[in-house]
Order: sequence, then C-alpha cells, then structure tokens
Amino acid sequence: MKALSLVVAVCLVLGLAASCASTRKAEQLQAQQLSASLALPADYGTSFRELDMPRLEQDTLTVHDFQGREVIIMNAVRDEASGEMVANETLQAARVTARFRNVAERHGRVDLAFQVIVPAAMQDSRWQVRFHPRMEILDETVDLDDILITGKDYRKAQLRGYQQYERFLRSIITDSTRFIDRHQLEVFIQRNIPALYAFRRDTSVVTDGEFASVYGVTERNAIDYYTYGLLVRRNERKIRDKDKMFRKYVKAPFQNGHLRLDTLIVNEAGEFVYNYVQTIATRPRLRKVDIRLAGEICEQDKLVYTMPESDPLTFYISSLSAFVDGRERYLDQVVSRRVDVQDEAFLLFEVGDDAVQEELGDNLEEIRRIRHTLASLLADEVFDLDSIVVTANASPEGTWKANGELSQRRSRSVGRYFETYMKHYTDSLDRTQGVRLTLDGTLADPENRMHPEIRFSSYAVPENWALLDRLVAEDTYLTDEQKARYKVLREEPDPDLREHAMRADDYYPYLSKELYPRLRTVVFDFRLHRRNMLQDTIHTTVLDSAYMAGVQAIRDRDYQQAWTLLRPYSDFNAAIAACCLDYNASAQAILTQLDRTAEVNYMLALLYARQGDERSAVECYLHACAQNGSFVHRGNLDPEISAMIRKYDLNPES
Repeated sequence: MKALSLVVAVCLVLGLAASCASTRKAEQLQAQQLSASLALPADYGTSFRELDMPRLEQDTLTVHDFQGREVIIMNAVRDEASGEMVANETLQAARVTARFRNVAERHGRVDLAFQVIVPAAMQDSRWQVRFHPRMEILDETVDLDDILITGKDYRKAQLRGYQQYERFLRSIITDSTRFIDRHQLEVFIQRNIPALYAFRRDTSVVTDGEFASVYGVTERNAIDYYTYGLLVRRNERKIRDKDKMFRKYVKAPFQNGHLRLDTLIVNEAGEFVYNYVQTIATRPRLRKVDIRLAGEICEQDKLVYTMPESDPLTFYISSLSAFVDGRERYLDQVVSRRVDVQDEAFLLFEVGDDAVQEELGDNLEEIRRIRHTLASLLADEVFDLDSIVVTANASPEGTWKANGELSQRRSRSVGRYFETYMKHYTDSLDRTQGVRLTLDGTLADPENRMHPEIRFSSYAVPENWALLDRLVAEDTYLTDEQKARYKVLREEPDPDLREHAMRADDYYPYLSKELYPRLRTVVFDFRLHRRNMLQDTIHTTVLDSAYMAGVQAIRDRDYQQAWTLLRPYSDFNAAIAACCLDYNASAQAILTQLDRTAEVNYMLALLYARQGDERSAVECYLHACAQNGSFVHRGNLDPEISAMIRKYDLNPES
C-alpha cells in the first residue's frame, strides 16, 4: 500500500512540475509577445510548373538594341567597391524577408506561396499550436485552411481521452434481455404456469392477448416484474449522457475538414517551417491579396497563449489582361431601305371550303401567333409596315385548276380576315394615342391617322409539290423503295396525271393522311421600310459585338471564351487570349505578323522566355523598354521577364 502511495505521489509531483514548466513557458511567450511569422520561400518561382524556364549553359548574350547596335549582356552583378561588373555566384537563400511579392496570373488562377515559421520556443510536447491564416481579397476576408502542430504528449492525452470514452460506450448495454432475471422468471413460470413452461422450446408464436386470456397475467407483466429496474435506469442515463461524457473525457477532439496540416512534433529542437500554397481564381479589379496569420496555443481544453496577429504578406497580381486593347471595332454594313419578313401558318380548311374557322384544329393558336407578329411589327420603332402578301398553298388531291382556284379563294379569305383584324387593332391604337373621332366612331381626319391602313395582296400556289418533295425525302416511315417509286412518278410533267398515278401505289394512303395536310399552308410576307430613309441602300458601320464580347471576356479572365471569339481576327487581343492559355505557338504566330509596337515586343519577349530563347527574349524586352519606358517596371511583374532581368541585370538604374 505504501509503494502504491509513493508511485501516486511521484506521478503527482511530476505532473505538477510539468504543469509549472508549461505555465512558465507560456508566461515567457506572453512577455515576449512571440508569434509565428509569414515569409516568402526563396524558390517561389518553381511553384509555377508552367513558368519553369529551361536551364542554359551560356551566361553571356549578344543582342541588338532598338537602334540595331550589338550589345553584350552578361549574367553579372556590379561590385560596390570597384563599380565593375563581376561574375555572379547565385546563393540559394533559405527564405526571403521581403513583405511583398509580384505573382503572375495564368489560366485565370494565381498560386500564393508562403511559409509559416514556428519558433522553437512555441513548440512543446504538451501543446497544440493552432494557426488560422486568412486572405484579404478585394472587399472580403476569406479564412484559409487551418494548420495544427501537435505535441507528442498532447496527442497521447487526446488518444487517452478517446480510449476512456470508448470504454464508457462499451459499458452501455444494448441487449435488453440482460436486464431480466431469467432464472427467477423461469422458476416462476415453471411453478405457476407449467403449461406455458412446457412451450419453452416451442417455436410457435403466442400473442400477449392469448397468454393473458389463459393465465390471467400478461407476458409483459411477468417480464417487468423480474426486470432489474435499477440497471435499466442506469443504462438509460448513460445513453442520455453520451455527449456530456464525450466532453468530459475528450478535452481536445480531433479536427476534421478545412484543415491543411495536422502534424505531430516529436522533438523540440529548431524551427518548424510549413510551405503553404493557396490557389485562387482571379477576378476583375483584383490587383493584390494580403495574407495574415493568427493563432493560439492550447494544452488540451485550456488556452495557454494567444499569439498576436502577424504582419501581412502582400501579393501583387499581374495579369496579361492588362494589355488588352479596348478600342471599339466596327464592321462595314450595307443597309437596305426595304426589308421583307416572312412567317408561315398552318391553317386548316374544310374540304373544298375557303372560310377561316378559328375552332378548327390548331387554327386559333396559329391565328394568335400571326396576330402577335403583326402587333410587334406595328410597334417597331425602326420599320414601318407597308403591305402584306398572303400566299395560300394546296395539296395535290383534285385537279390543278381546281386547286388553283381554291388556293386563290383561301388566300383572299385569309387576307380579309386579317385585314379586318388590323383595321380594328390600328383604330384602337389611334384612339389610345389621341386621334380625333366623329360621333359615329370614324376617324375625323383619315389622312392624318397615326397608323395608316395596311394593304393586303393575295397570291396562290395551286399545289405545293416542292414542299412535298422535301417531306418525302426526310420521312422515316417510307421505305427507300417507296421513295424511289415516288421519285420516278415525280418525273411526270402533268401534275394531274402524276397525282393520279400515285393513287395506285401502296404508300398513297400514308401521303394523303400524314403529309398532304402539311402542304395546306398560308405564307405571310410582310413588306417593311426603314423610317426616315430615302435612299434604297446606304453603307454604314456597326459595332462588332462578337469582337467586343471577346475583349470583355479577357477582362473577365474567361480566356477560353475570349480565344474562341477572337481567334478568327488574329490580332493583338487574340494573341493575349492565346498567351493567357499558354497557347504559345499560336500567340507567337499572330504577334510576328503584327507591327513591332512596344506591346508586341514585350509579349514576344515573354513568349521567347517561355521557350528558353533568352537571346530573343532579352532583345525584344530591351526594344519594348526603348519604345515605352513603363515596360522597365512592368518586367518585374511577369516571372518570365523578371528572371531575365535579375540574371542579366537588364535594368541597373531602376
């Protein structure tokens, strides 16, 4: 017993000592206001796989400047003491201390790479360090995935808590029969209800009602009497307390979701560095992104230390969309004074009749559609409606002469029907718009009415064989053999003999029932003219809407859509869209055909750099800078160009 007490005492003392050490360490952090820091990785450029530039052996280039003179470019730096250029030996630094970096947008996305550096003083085996990076982009703040750094002893305590909770869960009884004193229940039944006891191995089902009617006591009564009520209540309490017991045993639950890293720190020596890469989609007006870091240190459920928020890392985003030429592009267009609009209606008529019947078939729906077209044309602010030509067509049954007369009557009937409608409609519009009327409702000044009467003309096509030819060719019910026979009969020049011969063929019933009704159409030709236009034609220019949509797509960073719209133009904006998609060969093919402006030279420099042709890239970049000095600074924003600037010290005075 004394030995056990001694062990407990030793463990208690060690625990108190560890707790005091942890407290002192936390107090030191508080006194120093120590925090993790954000830094830029030295090899940042390599995170852009598509921007990796080929390694070249040469360190000296011979290029031609804008005036055509030879210039030697070296991979060198200026010695501060002597002022001379000396060979440059590149040293790979572990980290960059600058607080900002220029990053390039490609494919509408940007990779923001930074490091989270955790000092050794913030690491302890009993602690979990929790970091909450956040991104400030335009006017919103976006929480990034958390980083958790977990100490070895912290993780042990976590696991110990889960183990205790698992033991608690296993103590919950799920088999309700374990609450019953089965032996006493069986003795009771054997002594008092022997007939029932005899059924103990009988698999037949005895309902509770049958049981009660025979023995005067229900099966439920018997079971409840021999059930351990205390055990049941205790078990029910455990079930109710599951959440409370989880919180009791598991002080620090494992975190799932929105977590970038949960790593276990085994030893406490040295800094911990985590390389964090966040990819974001660019958007219009996005110029920069700030990254900040906050966090805390916890010892199980106790907050040990809240670290001050870090200074921001700023990423300035450069996009090739800034080069877009937003000038409007126009197309030459010939505008005619007169315009014809055609619409077709399928109006049914009684056999041999020409009266327009709204209730027949789908006539009412077709009539409403034509009325809507008429109303739209009358309301048009560009065109005036002059006249309407109504052409009726008939199917081939009957003679050509009779069908011609019938088609003519139907055309006139349809014309009169819509002429009456148009008169009522325009009169109604004139009344609404203030035209003076006489007492009998007629126009007081017909010459000055706002909507002049529309003239209707009638025309007839006796038999619509051209449409029938197309319907037969497209039909899927007729066989190829039947279509071939129809084609042979179609060669007969006399339409009456032709139709008579078709009646003897097996496909004729199908033609007359399914295809002939589709030939009885009425075609409306609306003749319009442009208001206030006297000449028959004029030549003008209109905005090229497709091209301007492509320009807007570049601004919206939708480069695939921009390339689809601009590719046929093969101009500078099309080259930008191709370059943004890394279609480098296509972009270069376009640019080499254009005048060598500063913008063209700069884009070529970027493309040559991607291909590893440093001589051409440097030459084009120097030409762009000579033409426009702003490209001296722009070069630092694009990693393809900035790598060359640093390598060859291209802008020593900037």
